[in-house]
Amino acid sequence: MRKNWIGIPVLMILLLLPSLSVAQGDDEILTPVDNSPSANETELQPAEGEQLEEPDPGLDIPGIVTVQNKPNDAGDQLIVSFEPATNSEGIFCYNVYRREFGNVSEDAWSLIKMIPEDEPYEFIDGYDPEYPIEPGTLYEYRVASVSIDENEYFGPICNAEIASVGEIYHTGKTRVLIAAAVFMFLIFYYFGKAQKGAKMYLRPIAGIEAIDEAIGRATEMGRPILYVPGLSYIEDVATIASLTILGRVAKKIAQYQTPLMVPNRDPIVYTIADEVVKQAYLEAGRPDAYDPDSVFFVTTSQFAFVAAVNGIMMRETPATNFYLGMFWAESLLLAETGSLSGAIQIAGTDAVTQLPFFITTCDYTLIGEELYAASAYLGREPKQVGAVKGQDACKAIIMGFVTLALLLGIVDLIAGTHTLEWVRHIITMPVVD
Repeated sequence: MRKNWIGIPVLMILLLLPSLSVAQGDDEILTPVDNSPSANETELQPAEGEQLEEPDPGLDIPGIVTVQNKPNDAGDQLIVSFEPATNSEGIFCYNVYRREFGNVSEDAWSLIKMIPEDEPYEFIDGYDPEYPIEPGTLYEYRVASVSIDENEYFGPICNAEIASVGEIYHTGKTRVLIAAAVFMFLIFYYFGKAQKGAKMYLRPIAGIEAIDEAIGRATEMGRPILYVPGLSYIEDVATIASLTILGRVAKKIAQYQTPLMVPNRDPIVYTIADEVVKQAYLEAGRPDAYDPDSVFFVTTSQFAFVAAVNGIMMRETPATNFYLGMFWAESLLLAETGSLSGAIQIAGTDAVTQLPFFITTCDYTLIGEELYAASAYLGREPKQVGAVKGQDACKAIIMGFVTLALLLGIVDLIAGTHTLEWVRHIITMPVVD
């Protein structure tokens, strides 16, 4: 009986222990996190000797915006300047916003310019094509100081009291107008002189002088002549000059009755080249000798065209190769193959990057504008000769100025004078204000 009295309380304690344990666990989960400042105060305490950074109370704002019409433009630019903040400390840059006058929507503002704090506070609005200026339209501007953490502090909204207006005459281009007038006068002067039958001297060009020799060599050897009018299109000036030379060359070939091959890359160039050669044979009095298969279209693919022409060189072994016109990466492939076939080669192009390849692999090379002068040299037509002589006269005037400046510079260096600076001031002074 005594054992039962002791066992009953022990059994009740054992049954209550799990419930006490669960209740204790629930108390830990439901205990709220102490977020009071007093709880975090310990973690935010600065280290010894360290000072907390003061919160940014707000940067100084920029002043008013001034807008001026930009002279000598098409009415699509404005000169915008603004007063910077008095205290620039903490300012990273300035953001300039613009919207049309009368549009009160805040979404109408466009960020048109971001100016670093240490750069000039004036710029030309309308220079960026993404934010064009409409002539005759009034705008509003405002500028914001931008802190390092990219917070903006806006200045006052300023109305541009002036709209952009275009000018008919650019006063800064007066010297260009005078130079153009002198150039045109010289062109027409020599053009009239050539029409009256005056004999004018043109500097001999070795490549053009060798054309007759090259055609004669092919005639003696009984082998054809290959003429490549470049790989560009008809709107290229070099292609037009090449077709003009082709007419002169084809006329001489017609007189000598030498076979001619003219491969083309562009269909339009092919059509015009065919007509040019046909007309040349007609002018030479040998229309019956014209071969319709002498001018032919190959392909528009660049290197496929080169492969086809190189195959013609190796199979037909022409005695003379002409490469006149516009060329790109294929210039060396063509000229090197022609050199290996033993042909005499005459090249000409205005592509500066391809000239070294032609100079090293061809017998004669027309450099740059010599390609344009070749047609005048061959045809001796008054218009072309007058144009070439007018250009030469302009070059002589420019070279005279350069020589005079060189001499004055040497005199100033020796005598310690400033005559060159005086001449420069005369030339650069405004002609029309």
